Amino acid sequence: MIHFRIFTILLFFLAVSVSLNAAEEVINGIAAIVNNDVVTFSQVRELVAAQEKSASEIYHGAELESKVKGMRQQAIQDLIDRSLILGEFKKKEFTIPDYMVDDTVQRIIRMEFGGDRTAFVRTLQSQGYTMARFRDVQKEKMIVQAMRQSKARDNVIVSPVKIREYYNKNAAGYTTPAQVKLRMIVLHEGSAAGDTPTDASLSKKEMAQEIHDKLAGGAEFDRLAQMYSDDSTKDAGGDWGWIERKTLNEDLAKVAFSLKSGQISPVITQANAYYILMVESTKPSVTKPLSQVQDEIVQNLIQKEKIQTQERWLKTLREKAYIKIL
Repeated sequence: MIHFRIFTILLFFLAVSVSLNAAEEVINGIAAIVNNDVVTFSQVRELVAAQEKSASEIYHGAELESKVKGMRQQAIQDLIDRSLILGEFKKKEFTIPDYMVDDTVQRIIRMEFGGDRTAFVRTLQSQGYTMARFRDVQKEKMIVQAMRQSKARDNVIVSPVKIREYYNKNAAGYTTPAQVKLRMIVLHEGSAAGDTPTDASLSKKEMAQEIHDKLAGGAEFDRLAQMYSDDSTKDAGGDWGWIERKTLNEDLAKVAFSLKSGQISPVITQANAYYILMVESTKPSVTKPLSQVQDEIVQNLIQKEKIQTQERWLKTLREKAYIKIL
C-alpha cells in the first residue's frame, strides 16, 4: 500500500496549487534573482502547494487570495535563503558524502513505503520526478540543515535572570486555570414545559423559581435537571463535568466561579432563558513553580538563541548578495 504521507514531508513533490491569476501560470517564470541563481514560480508553487491546498478548503475569495499571496511571499524568501546557503556551501568547498544521501533515501522508503522501493519509484514517476531529482532535493535539504546547525552556538549560557524573566512573562503557559465541577438546569422560553412542578400555567420564569425553591428545600439537583432542564446535559442530570471559566459566557462564569462547593446559584436570567447552577467541587488555579519548568525554559532559550544566531548569519549573507525579487 502506497503511503502518500510522503507528500507532507517532501513539499517539493506536491503538484497541487491554487492559481491567483493567469500571469502566475507561467511554469518557469522568474520570481527572484539571487546572485547567479534564480528562483522560479514553479519552485514557489511546489514549496507551498500543501499549504495552499489546505487554505483553499478554509478560505475563499479575497481572503484566500491574501493568504496565498502571503504564503508565496514567504516561500520566495525561504528559497532565496536556501540559494544563499547552498552558495555558501559551494564557496567553502564543503561536501556531503553520497552514503549519507543514500541513507536518507532508504530511511524515507522504509518509513513511508514500508520498504517497498517499487512503490516509492512509481509514486515519484507519477508526479514526473526522477530518483536523481529526489536525491538532489534531499542533498540540498541536508546541506541547508547542516549549514544552519554549524552557525548555531553550542555553548549557549542562559543566565538565571533570563530564566526568571522568561518564566514571569510566560507564567500563563505554566498555569492550570481554576476549574469547577458544574451542574446546570436551563429553561428556555418557548420550549415544551415538560412535567411542570405544580401548575401547568406557570411561566418558565416562575417554573425556574419553583425548581430553585425545591433545590433549596433539599431536592436532588440531578433529578430535577433530568425532569425539567432544556439543556443537552439533562439526561446526565445537568452534569457539565470539570470546566474552566472560558467554557461559559462571562455572566454565567462570574456566578459559577463565585460559588463554593455544594452551593446553588439564584435563578439567572439571560435573554430568553433561565439558569440554575450548582458547583459540586472546585479546583484553584495552580502555577507550576520555576523549579519544575526550569529545564524546559533553558532549552527554549537555548533554541531561541540558536535561531537568532542563524538569522544574524543569514542577514549577513543577504547583505553581501545581489537579490532582486521580481
